[in-house]
Amino acid sequence: MELLRLSVAARRVGVHPGTLRLWANEGKVPVVWVGRERRFSIGALDALTGAAGSGGRREALYVRVSGTSGQESSLASQEAELRGSASGVVVAVFKDRASGLRESRPGLDRLLKRAAAGEFTHVRVTHADRLARFGTGWLIQVLAHHGVEVEMMHAKGAAGGMEELLDDFMSLVGTFAGRMYGMRSREARRGLLAEAGNRIEHAAPAPGTMPRGGGGGCG
Repeated sequence: MELLRLSVAARRVGVHPGTLRLWANEGKVPVVWVGRERRFSIGALDALTGAAGSGGRREALYVRVSGTSGQESSLASQEAELRGSASGVVVAVFKDRASGLRESRPGLDRLLKRAAAGEFTHVRVTHADRLARFGTGWLIQVLAHHGVEVEMMHAKGAAGGMEELLDDFMSLVGTFAGRMYGMRSREARRGLLAEAGNRIEHAAPAPGTMPRGGGGGCG
């Protein structure tokens, strides 16, 4: 029986090594211990891939809330809803506590990187605005380029309530306010430099002239 190391076994199945380690801890795939290292049989790995559903369906779940604290229950409920309706093997869960207006989010960034590595075939979210407030179509196209399909449990309607919409609005206002403040600061600095330059120019003597002073003459 040929045994594979964790990293090699993860590549064979098409998941991250951490995901395969988690599956082993949960008893989803048998492990053979060689000393202090895990080993996986090819037969067990192939059986695991076959159990993923039609076409080897591997799902990644993405859950998000706007607030940085106090919304753990919402994250948990989103994940539970997605897991309960999964039709393949859930290989990874990506979480963010950030506004959907932000282009760069740690969880989303990891999702895109691992999608490019071919670790899953589907990304599932409860609502479209969990993925992004705007630009969802672009994200879907990027994931499709890597052979990953995006599925939304609730195609219509928004997930966020008034409080979350206000959080996103304040985030948007804060972004523009910061940019406006920066522009005004630069304009103020340019104005001060121009004013200082004018004062120096007017204070300097004209070329070819001598400053007035008490020079002694002959008489």
